[in-house]
Amino acid sequence: MCGIAGLFDTRARRDVDRALLDRMNESQRHRGPDGGGLHVEPGVGLGHRRLAIIDVATGQQPLFNEDGSVAIVFNGEIYNYRELIPELAALGHAFATKSDTEVIVHAWEAWGEACVQRLRGMFAFALWDRNRETLFLARDRLGVKPLHYALLDDGTLLFGSEMKALLAHPALSRTIDPCAIEEYFALGYVAEPRTVFSGARKLPPAHTLAVRRGERLPEPRRYWDPRFTLDRALDPREACDELTARLDESVRLRLISEVPLGAFLSGGVDSSAVVASMARVSADPVNTCAIAFADPAFDESRYAQMVASRYGTRHFVDRVESDDFDLIDELARVYDEPYADSSAIPTYRVCQLARRHVTVALSGDGGDENFAGYRRYRLHLGEERLRRALPQSVRGALFGALGRAYPKADWAPRFLRAKSTFEALGRDSVAAYFHGVSILRDDMRRRLFTPAFRRELGGYGAVEVFRRHAADAGTADPLALVQYLDLKTYLVGDINTKVDRASMAHSLEVREPLMDHPLVEWLASLPSSLKVRDGEGKWLLKKAMEPRLPDEVLYRPKMGFAVPLARWFRGPLRERVRDALLGERLADTGMFERVCLRRLIDDHQSGLRDHSAPLWTLLMFDAFLRNTVDAGGRAAALERAA
Repeated sequence: MCGIAGLFDTRARRDVDRALLDRMNESQRHRGPDGGGLHVEPGVGLGHRRLAIIDVATGQQPLFNEDGSVAIVFNGEIYNYRELIPELAALGHAFATKSDTEVIVHAWEAWGEACVQRLRGMFAFALWDRNRETLFLARDRLGVKPLHYALLDDGTLLFGSEMKALLAHPALSRTIDPCAIEEYFALGYVAEPRTVFSGARKLPPAHTLAVRRGERLPEPRRYWDPRFTLDRALDPREACDELTARLDESVRLRLISEVPLGAFLSGGVDSSAVVASMARVSADPVNTCAIAFADPAFDESRYAQMVASRYGTRHFVDRVESDDFDLIDELARVYDEPYADSSAIPTYRVCQLARRHVTVALSGDGGDENFAGYRRYRLHLGEERLRRALPQSVRGALFGALGRAYPKADWAPRFLRAKSTFEALGRDSVAAYFHGVSILRDDMRRRLFTPAFRRELGGYGAVEVFRRHAADAGTADPLALVQYLDLKTYLVGDINTKVDRASMAHSLEVREPLMDHPLVEWLASLPSSLKVRDGEGKWLLKKAMEPRLPDEVLYRPKMGFAVPLARWFRGPLRERVRDALLGERLADTGMFERVCLRRLIDDHQSGLRDHSAPLWTLLMFDAFLRNTVDAGGRAAALERAA
């Protein structure tokens, strides 16, 4: 795994500042401690930091074609590169290395922009073709690897794996995008293609950007999209057999490495399935890494040990204390943007543990989205049955009124907490799902944001992210629709962002077999009844894994990778959260109503409400301002675009 960075003069061939390019590249040294390389020619600069995994001896970058007219910097792994080498050699291409990077160079020469259609893996790359005067940027189908870019006023295009690389350029505007703030406080992350800064963008997953000198910057072009056809007729036994074969193939492809390799093992279904498959296809014992929590309410380590013992893995466990909150500022520096998933803390720790033993780790990420494992999917399906039985005019009036009247009862048993259900039933399917996943829901954001900031939003609401994707989903099936929405939003903006930054902070490569795009396409062709059945999520995966994993692992309640936020904010972080949220830094933004901030704190700390998620979201925004914005000029950043 690596980090890439660069500059491209879209208007002329002005000299590139090599020292500036080097600073951009070095800002990502953590992504590639094994070496760095620069290539500079008139109007173009490419930078690369290398974490050596495949072709350790000769895979240095930037890498070129035979005559030096095509150069590439690449972050990721192409798992089918060995299959492509003979095909490209038959077309006359000569290979100087054994690396997957060189395959991309020759694939571009052979197939042009369509080369990405032939690549199976996780990737973000920038390719410069001197003869065509074209810079070609590309990102993998599911957004495992990140790629940021920005067009400066003078026509210079910047790009980098992380925002750090772009922020190293003094001409990049630090102006904060108010719409990004709306998205962050709704979702806990800034959704693609926005970044928190109005002058920068993320290249969306499954998109390319071909920039030709002398032409205007085009819109990114999509080259792939999962289609939920739900039309593959398989009986459950056939589906289980095919799933295990596909999973084993996906895992086998991801075992290609010249450095130590292992797996994360949380004790959940997804990571356990990956480890079981690794043990079947690997000749050597598998290395597994797990986190044990001091608080038993969050600890799954005994289930991880169960799987490790069954397959005789070399199992490494690191114990995390319940009050492991000293990472707040470090996380803000790692993520560059405001990021509010508190499971980033244990993820950071398990990556730290894994790097002491391996350089590559396989994970179970993507399992909940592709196999329908989230509890919210089952709740949504229940609501959808009622939603379809009553017309919107009736539901909106009836359940809207009930939602407004019913008290918020965080303290009550779950069956009495009906307020959010009533609110969801009064909405259409997309708005209801958005409402269900929001950290700060619409009414809370309205109370939190000042009138002046709401005017800056100009009526924009983060639900538009979901509506935009829903328009492309191509399915009316209620489960398939929300799976599609999560593949486009939560998986990319939250899960993949979390894992990429946490792993790269420790120079660890993470591979995700459950995000293999042929597997994703196959699962999308299966009926939803094979994913959720009799109230059981991940039904097909669990049935397929019954011969490989104990029922205690497969059929126990899902715990998640959580930390005790509610207790932190009433105990060890009580004063810290109060000082941060009521301090000058948030006040100076002009975004937040102080009365609302105070009420959130008081209600939570008194035990009247559980506002742990909103408080964490605000605390991490304050950490972002302190660690990223303040470092780059706070006053300029707060001059937000009108």
